[in-house]
Amino acid sequence: MNNQEKILIVDDDPVNLEFFQLMLTKLGFIVEEAKDGIDALGKLKKFRPDLILLDNIMPQMSGWELTKILKGDPKFHDIPIIMFSALDDIKDKIAGFELGVDDYITKPFNFSEVLARIKATLRNRELFAQIAVRESRLSLAEELNSDMRKNLSDFTKSIDDLDTAVTMIETSGQAEGREPIKKLISNIREKTGNVRKQVAELDARIEKTNLEWNDLKKNEIGLSTLETEIRKFINQD
Repeated sequence: MNNQEKILIVDDDPVNLEFFQLMLTKLGFIVEEAKDGIDALGKLKKFRPDLILLDNIMPQMSGWELTKILKGDPKFHDIPIIMFSALDDIKDKIAGFELGVDDYITKPFNFSEVLARIKATLRNRELFAQIAVRESRLSLAEELNSDMRKNLSDFTKSIDDLDTAVTMIETSGQAEGREPIKKLISNIREKTGNVRKQVAELDARIEKTNLEWNDLKKNEIGLSTLETEIRKFINQD
């Protein structure tokens, strides 16, 4: 891995901590350990992981309790969590997913499967990040588009005011017999005509862009929708 991803392992079993520390470090991950939920909260103040491997059944603070705290904290709610548990009941799994865990693995586990799920969860996290950036850029582009439409409207009004002033000069008779003024009025008419044409072309391009964005939105999968669909897929596992 070019960019070493960081994993926080939270488990009250020192054998599991040692095993994951050894195996994941060998695979290029940066690993930090916590012996329970309270210890994990302390470690999170300094160690910002890309993923948390969390045992459910622990003294002092269970994995569910820690998950609830993390998912309710804006600083940590986007960190994906893979929960380990000896509880194989479907209700326990659903409870974990409803709290916000990204995956749920029942003990005893196979490390190859755990590694595959770690990689899949990290890929999903990266995908969510890319979609979030894309949505942010689209939002900014829409705001810019809206501002441009308003500026074009204001600019067109200024041209209208200029044309009105020129018409007033023509109808007042001030330009009669004055070739320089007539020539100036002609030049102004030509310039405003060209500007109106350019404004119309730009407005048409903006409208075309709006239509394309609207079509894109009809078919796009938003961040929240994608996350929901992935959780449904995991629940079927």
